[in-house]
Amino acid sequence: MRKALTFSAIALASSMALAVPTAAFAADSTPTAHSSSSPDTKTDAVALKLAVSSGKPGDSLQMSMEVPDGSTNLSISSKALNDVKMTDGRGATATIAKVADGSYGVSLTGTGPDGKKIQATAQLTVKDGKPTPPPAPTTPTVSLSKDSGKPGEKIQVTIKTAPNEKSAFIKSDAFGGQVNLKSNGKGTWTGTAVVAKDVKSGYYGVGAYAGGKQFDTVKFSTDATGPVTPKPKPTPVDPSHHKTPKGSVNTGQAPLGWVPSDVA
Repeated sequence: MRKALTFSAIALASSMALAVPTAAFAADSTPTAHSSSSPDTKTDAVALKLAVSSGKPGDSLQMSMEVPDGSTNLSISSKALNDVKMTDGRGATATIAKVADGSYGVSLTGTGPDGKKIQATAQLTVKDGKPTPPPAPTTPTVSLSKDSGKPGEKIQVTIKTAPNEKSAFIKSDAFGGQVNLKSNGKGTWTGTAVVAKDVKSGYYGVGAYAGGKQFDTVKFSTDATGPVTPKPKPTPVDPSHHKTPKGSVNTGQAPLGWVPSDVA
């Protein structure tokens, strides 16, 4: 009887000793969120990435795509891109087109492995990188109120230049040399030239200057002959002022001449 109890006690003790690690093993085998056996809940994303976000016309642009495995009919398009070429793997190259400065959309389209359409977009900023050219300088012009004149005649002169010009004048022998002009502060210069009194008839060049440099020559003709002055007509003598010569009679007729038949 004692032997039976002893065996039973040993068996019970052994059973209890084996039960402890068994329970501990069962607790360690519970899966966690970081376990490799956890199901992958991440969905496949679609994206288009540009190697650079901006560039100038003519630059080469590298692109990469993120699409699900098995996607087909992949295409990239943009008004800002030329010569788009798909490369091995999930990449593409293109050349930035000659477009106006600004921001342009770049579009990726294709068909997913499930047959549904996939798409993604990116933004590209185009800048030509060239400084804005300054406004073209205004070409000066000259005008005369008349293209001919007589000695002493006044001729109005106008020169138009850039608003920031410092001086303007004309030179010509027809006007006796240099004629300075006054500015209105907005690029218009005006003055009066007088035809020289001792000028000779003919054609003269009128040099126009702005900022000390000659920019044009115009032709001016002169007429130094002047108007023809008519000779004054004789004024009739008042009869009351008529004088009668001595020894003659004022008959209003011319005196008689000598006649040979009167001699005896």
